[in-house]
Amino acid sequence: MEKLIIQSDTSNLIEVERFVSAVCDTCNINNYAAAISMSLLQAVENAIVHGNGNDVAKRVTITSDLCKGGVFFTVSDEGCGFDFQKYGEIPEGEGSGMGIYLMKTLSDGLSFSDGGRTVRLDFVINGIEASRALERIVALRNFYAPRFVNA
Repeated sequence: MEKLIIQSDTSNLIEVERFVSAVCDTCNINNYAAAISMSLLQAVENAIVHGNGNDVAKRVTITSDLCKGGVFFTVSDEGCGFDFQKYGEIPEGEGSGMGIYLMKTLSDGLSFSDGGRTVRLDFVINGIEASRALERIVALRNFYAPRFVNA
């Protein structure tokens, strides 16, 4: 198991990127680094901003571990938690739930525990299905397409 503990300051997100890169290097899964990094950065940013309220006295703990068929990451904050069940659907616009949508789309499993203070992101590594990869590509294109206008 690998562990990273950071202060609740978004300037520390670079440390999370380094952490993901190191885990992917160690596990020889660099081709999954983008999906893992994007998902994990959303989880950590949510923990910093929403969970810990940008309070630098509070910490965010990120762990990674191998499991049968892949790797998983957990992100835990020191906040009050939240009602994660109301964020299960795809958001219709900017704002609340967009980060959870990205985490759900880019990972193979998303779960919450500890009253919403901990999120677990699972990534299937052994033999990822081509259809799942295509679903992710389409979902990301749909997510970003409305934000860009061709000039």
